[in-house]
Amino acid sequence: MDFGVVLQTNPPAARTVQLAKLAEAHGFSHVWTFDSHLLWQEPYVIHSQILNETKRVTVGPFVTNPATRDWTVTASVFATLNEMYGNRTICGIGRGDSAVRVTNGTPTTLKELREAIHVIRELGNSRAVEYKGATLQFPWSRGSELDVWVAAYGPLALKLTGEVGDGFILQLADLDIAAWMIQVVRDAAANVGRDPDEIAFCVAAPTYIGEDTPEVRAHMREQCRWFGGMVGNHVADIVAKYGSGSDVPAALTDYIAGRTGYDYNSHGKSHNDHVDFVPDEIVERFCILGTADEHIAKLEALRAIGVTQFAGYLQHDNKEETMRVYGETVIPALNPPLTAKR
Repeated sequence: MDFGVVLQTNPPAARTVQLAKLAEAHGFSHVWTFDSHLLWQEPYVIHSQILNETKRVTVGPFVTNPATRDWTVTASVFATLNEMYGNRTICGIGRGDSAVRVTNGTPTTLKELREAIHVIRELGNSRAVEYKGATLQFPWSRGSELDVWVAAYGPLALKLTGEVGDGFILQLADLDIAAWMIQVVRDAAANVGRDPDEIAFCVAAPTYIGEDTPEVRAHMREQCRWFGGMVGNHVADIVAKYGSGSDVPAALTDYIAGRTGYDYNSHGKSHNDHVDFVPDEIVERFCILGTADEHIAKLEALRAIGVTQFAGYLQHDNKEETMRVYGETVIPALNPPLTAKR
């Protein structure tokens, strides 16, 4: 199993770069950042600095969208970074959430998302593509390699992911929900003749290492409750489209009954003050909290249902310690070092 960290590009940018370097030192393979240019600093500028100061990690947005960025410009960023740093970028993409909603915009259609994935991937892999009636190709790009992973929750978005995505990003760590969504993606891939085993399956959620005492447990939950509010935005869209009696698991839809609104100025922040509707049970199910042994057990269960990468959100007050314990204990437990044959 691969391991990534998900960072916000809060100023100072040097702090984001420092955390990325620490992630690499502790054995994480991916460094992802939020992409919401009004709420946080511009990620692609910081990606360049991360790549310049690291040697191994793959870097990308978690996630970008087709609405706020021109597709050809997005592809050019990745192809340029790949030329500079040796094919160490990845593109996470979805229909758009905070980046578009903060300007009173709306997420793109699935048709637009499908088209954007195709254009970005072809150009990002140094290939030609048809775009707005023109055949385009970067004349300066040679040998660039770019995977496009799709973030999705709803049935139609999951179907699209299986049909065209190089990977699937699921932003919650609930085992039952993850198993259902992974199977939907795999079935969609098989239905169009793709090999489901060639798709990467990434589960992302807040990860917090701490002692299993009532006081510490309560603190961990409060630090990560924001995540249930963020997921609730997407769930609200699904319920509005499909109704509460759809094929979407009840564990994903029931908890938003008490949701009254959302302020994007507090998006992704541990001190988010309007997520009281998120119960403790959902925080525990959606996140990975507790001792190293608890993390290992849940990660092993996620791997058993097909998860190939876990990306841990670090929007809390225990970033360095969580990464340290992952590097020293959790990652080696999931990926034990190979022993040389005598």
